[in-house]
Amino acid sequence: MSLPTVALVGRPNVGKSTIFNKLVGEKISIIEDTPGVTRDRIYSEAVYKDYKYNLIDTGGIDGAAEKFNDVIKIQAEIAIDEADVVLFVVDGKEGLTSNDFLVRDMLRNSGKKVIVVINKIDNKKSEENMYDFYELGFDDYIPVSGEHGTGFYELKDAIVENIHKKEYYVEDKRLKFSVIGRPNVGKSSLINALLNEERVIVSDVAGTTRDAVDTVLKYNNEEYVIIDTAGMRKKGKIYENIEKYSLLRSMKAIERSDICLLVINAEEGIIEHDKHIAGYVLEKGKGLIIVVNKWDKVENDDIKEYIKKVRNEFQFLSYVPIVFTSALTKKRIHTIMPEVIKVSQNIVREIPTNVLNDAINDAYLLNIPPSYKGKRLKIYFTNQSGTKPPKFTFHVNNKGLVHFSYERYLENKLRESFELEGTPIILQFKNRSE
Repeated sequence: MSLPTVALVGRPNVGKSTIFNKLVGEKISIIEDTPGVTRDRIYSEAVYKDYKYNLIDTGGIDGAAEKFNDVIKIQAEIAIDEADVVLFVVDGKEGLTSNDFLVRDMLRNSGKKVIVVINKIDNKKSEENMYDFYELGFDDYIPVSGEHGTGFYELKDAIVENIHKKEYYVEDKRLKFSVIGRPNVGKSSLINALLNEERVIVSDVAGTTRDAVDTVLKYNNEEYVIIDTAGMRKKGKIYENIEKYSLLRSMKAIERSDICLLVINAEEGIIEHDKHIAGYVLEKGKGLIIVVNKWDKVENDDIKEYIKKVRNEFQFLSYVPIVFTSALTKKRIHTIMPEVIKVSQNIVREIPTNVLNDAINDAYLLNIPPSYKGKRLKIYFTNQSGTKPPKFTFHVNNKGLVHFSYERYLENKLRESFELEGTPIILQFKNRSE
């Protein structure tokens, strides 16, 4: 089940990014054209009183420019559409402007819950301006100072109160996989080809919290839920044409998935945006399959050579299976579901403790870690401490002696010894005294 989402919107220079950083609890730089997946992003998780939610920052909406900034407007519309709660940020020092009314009209049309955040309430003069904002016509107004950090407890309380008023559907226990990727790589066609390939009658089932529709695929008498990111919602085509922000929609699908099918365009090859999306799948600990689509369009159809190219570009995903398909001709479509089933088994794989320790002991003796300042890493015992993805806890003499290269070596040995294709694995090290 995906986390609730809160979006920050407003005109330029009202302090949205400062509020974003305060709510997230760390300074995250917002770099233009780099949504990213690990550090520089417009999308992050925030936690308050054990409640967790997604937070989306957006660019400033400015209607005064000679040509209205369509990209920024569409970005804001995406964020509003994805949100359960919208924080409408205004400038308490400057007061109301025409751009504030422009944003107000967008929010009224959305029908979403809106909290007006009056920023820069730093002195008596700005406090006097505060009541002017009631003209916007919303119910909730919270004064804050991003610079001085005041008012944020009240804001956080209001956020969690509103996002947890909503009722969520009971979690679906069927395996869920999403079809993700850049615009125009053939995601919708791929889903249609999968459904047609099995000649099943599909039914619409409830999504998460709004009007998203998932699709049920029946394969080998088992039901699977396909999560679509290819524009099934209102204005989907417009959204998907804005590649920079299509990542937002992919992120929501990734969170709800057990496995992700990352579709890349065989003709275009791999670009940085593909890596951003793959990195987020890895960060969220989801199973992953790379689907090279439009294979019928490639003149030099040497699969082995193309696999080398993919492996070179996705060096951090050496464990991920790669399939080659053509959604248009349906060639090799039949190769996808067997991989989904295999990865679905691997993400929940449990390894007996004695077998696991035998493998780790053999790996240790084969490559004993070097000593550092007269001390050497010792591994006393290893146990599996979780699944989805598989997690392994190593009980050691001093976890500070674990070099990243040795951790990578242990991961490789685990993958050599056990069937873990398509799933990330987590290695955790604990001192024996802990």
